[in-house]
Amino acid sequence: MTKLSVNINKIATIRNARGGNIPDLIQMAIDIQKFGADGITVHPRPDERHIRQKDVYDLSRIICTEFNIEGYPSEEFIDLVKTVKPHQVTLVPDPPDVLTSNAGWDIANNFTFLKEIIAKLKEYGIRTSIFVDTNPDIILKAAELGTDRIELYTEPYAANFSNDKEKAVAPFVNAANIAKNVGLKINAGHDLNLLNLKYFSENIPFLQEVSIGHALISDALYMGLEKTIATYKELLRR
Repeated sequence: MTKLSVNINKIATIRNARGGNIPDLIQMAIDIQKFGADGITVHPRPDERHIRQKDVYDLSRIICTEFNIEGYPSEEFIDLVKTVKPHQVTLVPDPPDVLTSNAGWDIANNFTFLKEIIAKLKEYGIRTSIFVDTNPDIILKAAELGTDRIELYTEPYAANFSNDKEKAVAPFVNAANIAKNVGLKINAGHDLNLLNLKYFSENIPFLQEVSIGHALISDALYMGLEKTIATYKELLRR
């Protein structure tokens, strides 16, 4: 069964809007795991507009499933994950001012940089994943970096799902097969939701993990957190 990692950035966004500690991010992470999530994902950014560095340290003490930290591999970010040592680091190409991740890595033009970062993370005993598009050449380049996994950027699938779901998923099926053939494990994330997740999960071979935040937290406003996590988990059953 594909694992569900819940991105809790949006919970921190709500907390930060008013200051204080409502909602309690740490307690919600504890509850999310208790309700059946397989992991917690955070994406700290330099301006701390949602997840703060202190949150990352606090979360590291209560994660009993899997801790995935996403981010651009700045010197500050690498220092953070070196100290925390999460189970997985997902490298994304976001500049500091971007609203949300909107593209995979241009690996050809960042090859040496990424290879050195990945080697460093491996020295710290951290599993690595690289955020990528479905371009076969990029996936082949990712394998040369020595990364353990790729995370497929699924916004194009989500955007085209309602028009032609078979056409929308086809590049991701191809990408997953290529990744498998070159020894990479496969994660996926961005704009996966209750409408499109089941079809994606059923059609993508070798899918290890999905990371879902915005849609899941939004659904929880209507359904409650426990029911929402159970519903997403059910969609991932084969």
